[in-house]
Amino acid sequence: MSGDDNLRQVSPADVIGALIAANLTVATAESLTGGLLAAALTSVAGSSACMRGGIVSYATDLKSALLGVDVDLLARCGPVDAEVARQMASGVAAACGSDVGISTTGVAGPSEQNGIAVGTVFVAVISPRQRFGVVRELALPGDRRAVRDQTVAVALEVLLAAV
Repeated sequence: MSGDDNLRQVSPADVIGALIAANLTVATAESLTGGLLAAALTSVAGSSACMRGGIVSYATDLKSALLGVDVDLLARCGPVDAEVARQMASGVAAACGSDVGISTTGVAGPSEQNGIAVGTVFVAVISPRQRFGVVRELALPGDRRAVRDQTVAVALEVLLAAV
């Protein structure tokens, strides 16, 4: 994870506490994590005070249909792209009526996807503090499970920083 082991120190409870303290709501748009981020957030008692919902848009066409990601962008760049991640975050906030939207998209493996290496991940967040979005590009090591788990850890860190 870019050599920063501090990323693992952000817990879902830290994020939920910060969202509640800031009186903000959140929604998740997940591709490669398949709902793991939403599950982590909702594992915290009291998360219903800030968690609006989530959309798992694993199939590329659902990124457009459910999240409003530009069809031409998807055709041109594919689903694993920084701008796609940003539009996913914005789209889920709009779809769920939340203050904050966070998204994950990438290649968990075991094989590359359209020439994109396993472990290539984009995490994006849209919030009142980050109106135009912040996107983190990652090159994560490990197998499918490790890539997905590390993505959730980074997403929690990115989300906390945006609150």
